[in-house]
Amino acid sequence: MDVLEVPTILHNAAILTICIAFAGYLITLFGARMLARHRDKLKLVNKRLNEFYGPLYVASEAGNIAYRSLLKRQGKERSEPIHDSEMKEWMLWMTTIFMPLNDIREKIIIERAYLIIEEQMPQCLLDFVTHVVGYKAVLVKWAEGDYSERRSTIGWPPEFDIYVKNSYAALKAEQTRLLHGAMWRLWHRMVNGKPT
Repeated sequence: MDVLEVPTILHNAAILTICIAFAGYLITLFGARMLARHRDKLKLVNKRLNEFYGPLYVASEAGNIAYRSLLKRQGKERSEPIHDSEMKEWMLWMTTIFMPLNDIREKIIIERAYLIIEEQMPQCLLDFVTHVVGYKAVLVKWAEGDYSERRSTIGWPPEFDIYVKNSYAALKAEQTRLLHGAMWRLWHRMVNGKPT
């Protein structure tokens, strides 16, 4: 080995060490950014589920179960028309069950609208809030002894329940995907023989 070759070997080793260190730095940097982005996505999904879509979904399901229970009790498929003989029970259910659930949902929508998934406010959410406001006027009339109106003048938006259910399900799926990385899904697929 020639004496002149030693510095070249050391020089090459130093350059290789610097390149490997720089590559390690870049991998760490990009890995940290990807992890931070992943963590931020999971945090937003959790916030949307915990503060908006989760409570909205539970209150909506409870309202639907109660509504079907009332209809079953009355032997009806629809609440309309509300007959005079049914008015007392309708008022009881409206004031003690339906309006408290509506108030919860209205408050969630108004106070946490920034958590909606879409860029624009979905029309069904606006229609729901308008429906609830209409019922508030009806309840004030009832409190004054005026029973001429039995329902809100603004009808129930049928797409509201579909929107809430679909949004909740999509966010739960996204949460599961974010919580369980690709390796977990691959393992689960191999063990169970089906995709998650």
